[in-house]
Amino acid sequence: MTTFSLLLLFELTLIILSFTERVKRFLTMLMIQGVLLFGIAYLQLQHINALYLAFILLETIIIKGLLVPLFLNQMRKRNNFNRLAHSKVSTFITVMAISAAIVFGFLLSSNIHDDNLQTKFFAASIATIITGIYFMIVHRNIFTHIIGYLIMENGVFLFSLAVGSEMPMLVNTAILLDIFVGVLVLGIFANRVGDTFKNMHVDDLAQLKH
Repeated sequence: MTTFSLLLLFELTLIILSFTERVKRFLTMLMIQGVLLFGIAYLQLQHINALYLAFILLETIIIKGLLVPLFLNQMRKRNNFNRLAHSKVSTFITVMAISAAIVFGFLLSSNIHDDNLQTKFFAASIATIITGIYFMIVHRNIFTHIIGYLIMENGVFLFSLAVGSEMPMLVNTAILLDIFVGVLVLGIFANRVGDTFKNMHVDDLAQLKH
């Protein structure tokens, strides 16, 4: 399987996420994205130092593809959170918005002419980052904000492949640290909110100041 076909499958997961309502399916898609990023990194970075490559591959398959989804699944069970709250934005609009983000990424990359830029990774990264931001805006739930943040992290990983394939160790060390800090801090925070309130709606955070 080629890198381009794996990128297409990755962007397909973004479309699937756009009409997903069950939190468990969100986590499954995150796990699949981690596996796809593992394949993409392996095919793209075979020329680099074996130690650096091993670190990046372990980061993608173990951290992104396994540990983070399992950690969030435990948090989901603890808070008894199975479905997303009804969004004010319809599923159709969400699917169209994510599809537009994918098209925008390809159009933007096709108009950039730089020999140091891997346009296929750039296109996918732009679409993924926009998708993560979109989920954080549309869904008024803390748990979904964490998922949106992780989707953005996957987009940043793809962006690092687009512009920094010659020094991926530095970029991905920062990403790995960011994932650890973000998931642990937000996870602990979300668990505390789940203990305090009956749901995890972001509007409930306003009550914390009283």
